[in-house]
Amino acid sequence: MPGHKPLSGHGGRRQGAGRKKGVPNVVTGEVRRMVLEALSELGGVQYLVEQGHKNPATFMALVGRIIPHEITGPDGGPLHQKIEVKFV
Repeated sequence: MPGHKPLSGHGGRRQGAGRKKGVPNVVTGEVRRMVLEALSELGGVQYLVEQGHKNPATFMALVGRIIPHEITGPDGGPLHQKIEVKFV
């Protein structure tokens, strides 16, 4: 049940539990290396161009997955906006 807190006091995130921030997942890194190696063997960029022509929807889904979902400012910091109004 969402928002339900167990009566026993157990459950939820524990201090220090899980992988530490910034430590890469070994399996994910290995799979990524294998995919990049396979892409290289298939022809690299030219293969991706061919797939873009043959399967545009799937190709665009791939593009959507690799473009950052969050836009940040310099050095990963917040974006700052400057609005300037000039009366001439």
